[in-house]
Amino acid sequence: MKRTSWRTATLALPVLLGTTLLAACGSESEDDATTAGGSTVTLVTHNSFEVSEDVLAGFTERTGYEVRVLRADDGGVMVNQAVLSAGNPQGDVLFGVDNTLLTRALEADVFAPHRAEGLDAVPEEFQLDAGEWRVTPVDHGDICVNYDRAWFTEAGIEPPQDLEDLADPAYRDLLVVQNAASSTPGLGFLLGTVAEFGQGGWQEYWQQLADNGVRVVDGWEQAYYEDFSGSSGEGDRPLVVSYATSPPAEVLYGPDPDIEEAPTGVSTGTCFRQIEFAGLLEGAENPEGGAALLDFMLSLDFQEDVPLQMFVHPVREDAALPELFTRHGATVESPLTLDADAVTEHRSDWVDEWTNLVVR
Repeated sequence: MKRTSWRTATLALPVLLGTTLLAACGSESEDDATTAGGSTVTLVTHNSFEVSEDVLAGFTERTGYEVRVLRADDGGVMVNQAVLSAGNPQGDVLFGVDNTLLTRALEADVFAPHRAEGLDAVPEEFQLDAGEWRVTPVDHGDICVNYDRAWFTEAGIEPPQDLEDLADPAYRDLLVVQNAASSTPGLGFLLGTVAEFGQGGWQEYWQQLADNGVRVVDGWEQAYYEDFSGSSGEGDRPLVVSYATSPPAEVLYGPDPDIEEAPTGVSTGTCFRQIEFAGLLEGAENPEGGAALLDFMLSLDFQEDVPLQMFVHPVREDAALPELFTRHGATVESPLTLDADAVTEHRSDWVDEWTNLVVR
């Protein structure tokens, strides 16, 4: 039996909200949450959101607000739903919109301004909406190709080092990626190829990947736990788009947390920098509670909980990192990035072109 995903919440109750969402974090029922009124703050997020129970309880103890969480399967689905419900949101705060989809949410007036406490400890490079304060940076990470160390050792093949390597026939039928139209890791990986090969060259590169047998699936969990050979062991693909911090998760939740080397590795020449944000939703029923939750997300308690819960880096410079996280996570010296204005102008066209090239 496959173990519970380290990118999936341990508490989940299905509800129907247009697309499939999950309610979690907190023991109250839907009716209780409704009657609680202002004492409940609702967080809309993706399936990868995690926070320690004691840290969340500390927020409730300090503020009096219980947190109710509504989950979407993936960040892309979550943002689409938030845009469609702009002004009449499903919750008070949205967490998990990243720099690949941020401008879409901002242009749709999804968020109301709030300058969160703790921003003075956050480097300017992460504050992409500085001055407007519609969103608060919470964490950052690198979307990268991960590889199954044991598979490559047994095959006697060196794992790929960069994007160009992935188009080599030596890696035919080995790579699984997420759909750029529905998955934030998939979109981030696509944008990384645009950054690497340029607006006039990425299409040819993806045609090479298609010819080399790349497999496209809907989201991260399917790719990582069903198609990848290096985690659950059930898949047949030893290369998967994931994160530079996936290896520490494999160690922490693996059979031997004291092993010297993680069972998965990272091709550091394939990485695209991702920044995740949270924002107070325009039209929120509990804006005061939402503002308190945003402040809490930049507290040291929450920021230092992030690495071993969501396996990303906190944005606060003064947040301490656990040793397991630093020892097994890959260091990406020069991640691929794209100008936010270019992403805003071309993202939809790039996704449409990519879809026609690879999916249809």
